[in-house]
Amino acid sequence: MQPLWAPWRMEYITADKDNTAQCVFCVASTPEQDRERQILYRGAHAFVVMNRYPYANGHLLVVPYRHLADLPELTAPERGELFDLVCLAQQVLKETMAPQGFNMGLNLGVAAGAGIAAHLHWHIVPRWQGDTNFMPVVGELRVIPQHLHRTYELLAAAFAGRSLC
Repeated sequence: MQPLWAPWRMEYITADKDNTAQCVFCVASTPEQDRERQILYRGAHAFVVMNRYPYANGHLLVVPYRHLADLPELTAPERGELFDLVCLAQQVLKETMAPQGFNMGLNLGVAAGAGIAAHLHWHIVPRWQGDTNFMPVVGELRVIPQHLHRTYELLAAAFAGRSLC
């Protein structure tokens, strides 16, 4: 049997699961922690961040700064910037990782699969032909081929100096 190393998962396994803890997406006042939190780009109303527990390598999230659970709560400027950031994230992923497709969307509410239902966020998941295999079904795990820190360095450099679409 071959070992599958995923050392970043230990942080999740041992983390305090107290739901009263501060929302991980409430980051408006902490730009000095962007590298630690894996924030790649900050706009006026929203930001792009890596998913710490990705479905695929390069899985990004686009999140409004305001703590909102539903789309009608967004202002027009927030809606516009969120979509612009989704476009920018896709463009950067295309240029840096050459995916053959994307899964994009958001889950509103726990019943819809939202892991953090109180703070809406879009998922941008790059996909490649054959990027899934028997591991999720048989082994109940996903294989992420690149360490999160290396992916962050690659994407942070690509986002640097960019403007919105």
